[in-house]
Amino acid sequence: MNFATYSAEGEMHYGAVTDEGMIALGADFPQWPTLFDAVQANGLPALGAAAQGRAVTHTDVTYEMVLPNARRILCVGVNFPDRNAEYKDGSEQPKYMSLFPRFASGFTGHNRPLIRPPENHTLDYEGEVAIVIGKGGRRIAQADAYDHIAALTLCNEGTIRDWVRHAKFNVTQGKNWDNSGAIGPWLVPFTDAAQLDNARIITRVNGEVRQDDVLSRMMHPIRREIEYISTFMTLEPGDIIVTGTPTGSGARLDPPQYLKPGDVVEVEVNGIGILRNTVEDEMV
Repeated sequence: MNFATYSAEGEMHYGAVTDEGMIALGADFPQWPTLFDAVQANGLPALGAAAQGRAVTHTDVTYEMVLPNARRILCVGVNFPDRNAEYKDGSEQPKYMSLFPRFASGFTGHNRPLIRPPENHTLDYEGEVAIVIGKGGRRIAQADAYDHIAALTLCNEGTIRDWVRHAKFNVTQGKNWDNSGAIGPWLVPFTDAAQLDNARIITRVNGEVRQDDVLSRMMHPIRREIEYISTFMTLEPGDIIVTGTPTGSGARLDPPQYLKPGDVVEVEVNGIGILRNTVEDEMV
């Protein structure tokens, strides 16, 4: 059973996802005001048990960023071999992964618009798998890494490309425009290594496939990401790691093809679902 954060009848809720609608669960667990709190408490199994046999609560819902109060979101950059080659700088496969932070305010939910700001129109897409940490730890061995994952979700790690070049050594400015990306639609509880080892990422823009690759080709596999990140920081339940995007982003096409109002972007991963967003200009 999958779990989402959503709005209905003017209020924010979280609950279990069904084909007919949402089963609201927050009132059953007052100790967990948000889905983030449930993840921190290892509560996804309890949510699933509580939803069994329950009637749908809401049918008309608006998806929110799945963990809108996530405290730490860490992204892995340039993590597929062909993606490294896209930079055309002659560099070999890097020994260590590139990392940068993103903040929850930069993400919206499923079926919501990505916002293109008036300051710059180089809004780009990056389809990725995101993992949500369920068990904290420091210096986690690769062999134990999957034991620390609570759930999987999808990310369109939208980027304002020109703004990643504003400084010499960081990309933070281009990666954190409000509502420039999306995470969702829901959390899929992590139960089996095959959910990641056999995963395939496909990103479409207006129905055209732009990205298509498998996680098994990552230069820095997810086990290694967890090991490496937990070397220098203690991972905590609720932390999100956005694991890397394949080749084919709009900036690397010839000529570049950035997102524009009216576009529809879909990120699909087998076993997780489809994250779909439109694109709109910011109203100022």
